[in-house]
Amino acid sequence: TGEPVQALLRRLRALQGERAEAYRLLEQGHRAYLSSAPHYDFPRYRQLVHEITVAFSSISREVLCLAGRLRDELARPDLAQHLARLQEREQEKLQLTAQLQLARQQAQDQPHVDAHQQEVQELKHKLIKTIEAISEILQDLKYDSEEVE
Repeated sequence: TGEPVQALLRRLRALQGERAEAYRLLEQGHRAYLSSAPHYDFPRYRQLVHEITVAFSSISREVLCLAGRLRDELARPDLAQHLARLQEREQEKLQLTAQLQLARQQAQDQPHVDAHQQEVQELKHKLIKTIEAISEILQDLKYDSEEVE
């Protein structure tokens, strides 16, 4: 079972790389959007968000497909479970990222409102915790997949 499992995990690493690139583009686009204040270029930003959402959706479907193959074809429900947990955390990360972007805009538009700055800090903290959880899942996956070889 070693090689097919490793091939799937290589594909997963490639998908995680695609996700990282999508986040980088989203962050870059959001910075450009914020710098267009006070006359925000919302149509351009909305288009970027749409494209990134399509990319994330495609990546998620493929990760779930990999999880299904690990579970059904390769008899590795333990590894499939890691992928399911990974998807939950990635979903959480995306939601937090969207909330953080909104909070950053509110903080920029209303700098005198301390609650907005506080919300930005709280969301950053939650995002860091989620990213740490994702890293932990990927470590567990790596460890559990090497046990077999």
